[in-house]
Amino acid sequence: MPEDRIEILKRMVAASPKDSFARYGLAMEYVKAGDFEEAVGEFRDLVAFDPGYCYAWFHCGQALEKLGRTDEAREIYQQGIEAAERKGDTHARSELQGALDILG
Repeated sequence: MPEDRIEILKRMVAASPKDSFARYGLAMEYVKAGDFEEAVGEFRDLVAFDPGYCYAWFHCGQALEKLGRTDEAREIYQQGIEAAERKGDTHARSELQGALDILG
């Protein structure tokens, strides 16, 4: 069943590549399916054109952690913190800072 959702979301993203909600949904479906490499790619594409989508930064960092790429996760969390500060999203900033603090 996740593949069905993934295929639907891939078509949505192909039709509208800068649809933040569709791309985030696709990335999250990849996370659910355990395909963290694909998820990271989608999250990175999303924040490239919509850096204010703060939870994409958070979940990208989480996926990178699951891949054992903690240095990259730290960088993503830091970039997400900066994006959240620019947006004025204190809740997202707090979540990202917490994730960064856990990595040490």
